[in-house]
Amino acid sequence: MSQQGSGEKTEKASKKKKEDARKRGEVHQSHDLVSAVSLTVVFALVEAGYAPFAEKLQEFLSHHLADGYVLAQADNLTPAMLQSVYRNTLLEILPIVLPLMLIVMVVDTALHVAQVGPMLTTERIKPNFSKISPIQGFKRLFSSVTVMELIKSLVKTTTMGVLISRATTGDVSRFLEMMYLQPDRAFSSLIRLCAGLGIQIGAALIGFAAVDIFYQWWKYEKDLRMTKQEVKDENKQLEGDPQIKGKIRQLQRRMSTQRMMRNVPDADVVVTNPTHFAVALRYREGKDSAPVVVAKGQDLVAQQIKKIARESNVTIVENKPVARALYAACEIGQAIPAELYQAIADILIYVYKVTNRMPTAK
Repeated sequence: MSQQGSGEKTEKASKKKKEDARKRGEVHQSHDLVSAVSLTVVFALVEAGYAPFAEKLQEFLSHHLADGYVLAQADNLTPAMLQSVYRNTLLEILPIVLPLMLIVMVVDTALHVAQVGPMLTTERIKPNFSKISPIQGFKRLFSSVTVMELIKSLVKTTTMGVLISRATTGDVSRFLEMMYLQPDRAFSSLIRLCAGLGIQIGAALIGFAAVDIFYQWWKYEKDLRMTKQEVKDENKQLEGDPQIKGKIRQLQRRMSTQRMMRNVPDADVVVTNPTHFAVALRYREGKDSAPVVVAKGQDLVAQQIKKIARESNVTIVENKPVARALYAACEIGQAIPAELYQAIADILIYVYKVTNRMPTAK
């Protein structure tokens, strides 16, 4: 049971995992939003620039569908002529549709950047043979993602069908009237109807895409979830193995203690508890503004400090409250606080009298 539980992806994705996923091109974005906005922009541009667009498109169609043009091309039908016709047709139609294509391209790029930010990755274009594997393809065919995409497609198709049905039903009379209009006027009316209908469909799809944005974010977070073991492994990679870190800290403490012990022979006095605390003090006249703590320790370290002090003929003074106060208030290399000046002065005077010496200036 514990092994099964550890394999469940219950933890949120870490920052590192999201960064790695982004490098692979895995981000949450709604392609439906891009498609819906692009569709709306195209028809809105047609509606806004209706007259010039309709005029150019009408001229193009009138020329290429005219009897004289068609017959002339049919009389001289050769491969070279076909290439020339295709080339000329492309050059004629590009100025008509190119502005729309450029604007849509800018809008699409802006929408992608707005959703995922600036991103450049080559991972998506690398060959991935698992995508063409029949087994993997069969699994994807019946996956939850495929089912959700099918539902989304049905909703969008139904929405478009309802809107088109309503528009055509409501404008039947206008379609009938086009039968009696001149081709140019009928063509203009048809473009206006299509542009208005396209804007309605695009607006409906944008509303649907707004919901899809939240779905894509939820799916992205769900797919990147991690197991507890994955979180532990990642922390080890980022911060190092806890056991190794513990050994490093232990070694650092040992080295720090050794350096501290080398300072004990230079001390003037060691103030003790007497068994639990030991603090070694040094005072050099002209160099130290106040007595300085050169070593301190508790329990075993305190015993070691006292042992080195005895071997180095450093005076040991027992004073429980002062020893506790020094241990709590001072760090190694730090001068004693002002409130302990008098107590330490009395201790040093006692030491100087016992040892028959005065503070030195080193």
